[in-house]
Amino acid sequence: MDRQLVLGLLLVGLPIAFNVLFAALAATFEYPDILRHEPAEILTRFTDGGTRLVLLWWGFMLTALALIPVSALLAAQLAPAGPTLLLLGLVLGAAAGLVQAIGLARWPFLVPTLARSYAEATTDAQRTAVIVVFEAANRFMGVAIGEHLGYLLTGAWTSVVGLALVSSPDAPDLLGWLGVGLGVALAFGSLEFVGRSGPRGWSIAERVVPIAYIGWSLWLLALGVVLLLDIH
Repeated sequence: MDRQLVLGLLLVGLPIAFNVLFAALAATFEYPDILRHEPAEILTRFTDGGTRLVLLWWGFMLTALALIPVSALLAAQLAPAGPTLLLLGLVLGAAAGLVQAIGLARWPFLVPTLARSYAEATTDAQRTAVIVVFEAANRFMGVAIGEHLGYLLTGAWTSVVGLALVSSPDAPDLLGWLGVGLGVALAFGSLEFVGRSGPRGWSIAERVVPIAYIGWSLWLLALGVVLLLDIH
């Protein structure tokens, strides 16, 4: 199958799958607002979600992993922009997909065990121990790896792809500059918890992230449509 066709379909399919699963998690689990609730409530709500919720998280994790083949195919597609941008795009895209998948992997694989342990706990000490593990996993796998490194690397990859599009004679400059701007916004959003020791991060960074990801989804979709329309 033609590489450009596969890439175009992936670029269109990835943001659609990402947003469909995100909307499903929002409807069934109040994600991401649920993360601001008490751990006891989160674990109880997770148990109530059952197998369907676990599978939704598993699918959401796979959308993060999908960025790895997308970045590889896009690097090959934009090879005329130069070897430096090609290599940067490949490495940053693969790293972004991997760290976000690692961060999300706690939900379909670790949290079910913690939620079950919390539900079966018979003493306050047992429940407290489960909550400590849950909060530690959220701060390390979620905030540090999935959000901070994930947003930072995704932003860097998006900006590099944007620069490669600007350098390419066959790509629309508008899409390129939009990519650069969205990448900067995502990288800024990664700073939400940098330097903050409390449970809440910088509110301005928190507000930027959802807007930037909506723009990023539309940008990927537009790039995929451009590639599909350019197939001869």
